[in-house]
Amino acid sequence: MVPAGGHHPVREGDVFNMRYQALRKLGCGAFATVWLCQDMRRKKQVAVKVLKSREGFAEAAKDEVALLRCVSSMKKKDQAGENIVSLLDDFRMIGENGFHILLLRALGPSLRCLMGNYTAQGLPLPFVKKSLQQVLAGLHFLHKCCRIIHADIKPENILLYGHDKSLQRLLPDTLDCSQRTDLRLKGPGGDLGDRLEESDLMSIEVKIADLGSACWTYKPFSKKIQTQPYRALEVLLGLDYGTPADIWSTGCLAFEMATGECLFDPQPGKYFSRDDDHVARIIELLGRIPPQIAFSWNKSTKFFSRPGALLRLSRLSPRSLHSTLADRHRWRQHEVTPFASFLLPALQYAPQRRATAAQCLQHAWLSAP
Repeated sequence: MVPAGGHHPVREGDVFNMRYQALRKLGCGAFATVWLCQDMRRKKQVAVKVLKSREGFAEAAKDEVALLRCVSSMKKKDQAGENIVSLLDDFRMIGENGFHILLLRALGPSLRCLMGNYTAQGLPLPFVKKSLQQVLAGLHFLHKCCRIIHADIKPENILLYGHDKSLQRLLPDTLDCSQRTDLRLKGPGGDLGDRLEESDLMSIEVKIADLGSACWTYKPFSKKIQTQPYRALEVLLGLDYGTPADIWSTGCLAFEMATGECLFDPQPGKYFSRDDDHVARIIELLGRIPPQIAFSWNKSTKFFSRPGALLRLSRLSPRSLHSTLADRHRWRQHEVTPFASFLLPALQYAPQRRATAAQCLQHAWLSAP
């Protein structure tokens, strides 16, 4: 017996709404499963997101539908909306638990799958720049046109898409690589990192997916948002957040794409939490947090004993972004300076001073060859 409010038990071959036949599972999260389905009427493939139905999840599903409908509506007025995954339809079905269906355009695997084949050195910089332009254009559209905070920008939520049908050979056997660290692609002999020509890579587009954690700029749904390594400082400290939180996450994403390594990968210790370590790593890279930010929260003593001093971690190892890129990742100086110039404004401590998506898009590093 499936517990009430759990995942609806979908099997390959099941048909939703007398039209969409489940081919295979693409992914499974805390709130939903995603299936690749065949639209039997139009003879094309679509992605079907089956949301959990327990009361709290049902409310979240309504919110996600409202957010996606807003995106679909605003797309008609602004071309930049093409950088966001499309909602094709939504409907409710009654099953063992009751469940809600979101019908989405089927795309390729996530950016995480692609990055898994370039872990040693990061993705080629021309592709990093092109992808960031599309992510930032999508965020600008969400922030300014839709008044939406995505709240979970990370490689898993950036999906690959190829216009050219020949790129279908690059799609993996399964689009869910969360359980597979050795993802290999269809094609002669081929693992992606070794076989994918840069011209093929540059023909791949990316789109922002999964608005399941998103909220309105004027109505946050949750105090704690974002996946830990991409979590903005203000969110870690329990302060109010807005669209700049997405820009912080995008800065972390940019570094990871370019180097193959997380900018911040906090771990808990015997006497400190993962959040403690996260704040410490941020200070090591970006310097002392100004007291007006660190102590602008009435629970600041959770992290700080006095201005500039962490409560549970005292031995920090300061390292600049420049030295990290040059020494750890062996970047040359002419590569380090422009990239750091692009990244640091996205990681400003004060959200109101952080670069916007539009300002990031104007940075010279993105358009440089």
